[in-house]
Formats: sequence, structure tokens, C-alpha cells
Amino acid sequence: MPYGSLRRRARGNLRYRGKFLLMANHPITGALTSIGTWTSRPAAFLVLLAYAIFWIVFDRQSLNWHGAATLLTWAMTLFIQRAEHRDTQAIHAKLDEMLRSNSSASTITRIDDEEPEDIEKHRDRKQQGD
Repeated sequence: MPYGSLRRRARGNLRYRGKFLLMANHPITGALTSIGTWTSRPAAFLVLLAYAIFWIVFDRQSLNWHGAATLLTWAMTLFIQRAEHRDTQAIHAKLDEMLRSNSSASTITRIDDEEPEDIEKHRDRKQQGD
């Protein structure tokens, strides 16, 4: 590939980088992140349960195999979201701890077993201590 075309491609990437940075700071992306975080909370499972109960009470005839598959798909999506959120919070907590380089870094390696809320509390306590 000629050198000139690489330079043109690099300039084009810089143009898109600016657009990406504007998009990353857009209020919609913050709202979507908040929704993603909220769906990893136990309250999301309560919403699913309430939805299923209302469906059974108000329109039982339409709750067939397709309806059950819909509810199960929604439940599995919430389970996956919760597991991913827990893993992400654990990784961030570990990285925070490693960056602080204090003697308790070895105890943080088991944080993957904690619930996301507990991991967030741990991170908040550590950040308050700084």
C-alpha cells in the first residue's frame, strides 16, 4: 500500500475520532449506560416477575409457548447482564487495587465471587479512603 494512501486513511480516522468523542459524551449514551446498569440489578428481575404475573392475570390465553419463550429469553438476558456487570465491577476493583499497590492487593483476587453491589461498595470505600 503506498504511503500516501496510508496518510489519507489516517486523516480520515482522525475525522471519525472527533465524531466518536462527541458521541461518547452525548446524553443518550449516558442514559443507555444507566439503563444497562439498572438491568443488572435485582429489581429488574422483580419487573420481569411483575410483568409475567400481569400477563397471566390479564391475558392468560395469549401466554402460550411463544409467550413463555419470550419471558425466558428476557430472564436469560437479565442473567447474562448481571453476570457481565459483576465481572466488569470485579475487574475494575482489581485494577483499582493493583494501581494503589497496597498490601491488601492479594485479598482482592477473590472479589469475583461477590455481588455487584458489594463490589461497588468495596470500590466506594477504597475511593473514600484515598
